[in-house]
Amino acid sequence: MVSPCGSTPYHEIAPHLVMMAFLHRVINGGGSLEREYAIGSRRMDLCLRYGAVTLGIELKVWREGRPDPLAQGLAQLDDYLKGLGLETGWLVIFDRRSGTVDTGERMTTEPHQSPGKRSITVIRA
Repeated sequence: MVSPCGSTPYHEIAPHLVMMAFLHRVINGGGSLEREYAIGSRRMDLCLRYGAVTLGIELKVWREGRPDPLAQGLAQLDDYLKGLGLETGWLVIFDRRSGTVDTGERMTTEPHQSPGKRSITVIRA
């Protein structure tokens, strides 16, 4: 996807919007959701705060002809969680490859460990 201004492609825009719409319903009762949350010189995709809970969320899109972004996403999220002083987070991988089964059939949740031994919930959609 290319922006209307002709700038750099942003392949993750639709998944970001879907995830943000879902999470806004979750925080509607008094939390906050920040997009492109700054951590040092880098930016985590989403940071959800609800009461005492802070949840770092990284989104990846698995595109046609590309490798599974799991390892890259775990390493990237690990750095962000370290910067926030958190031990858990979510990595959401949207599979946009052609020929995959319907979203409801391929949706999974898996526990993983980051390179820094943090507990990551990987959600595949």
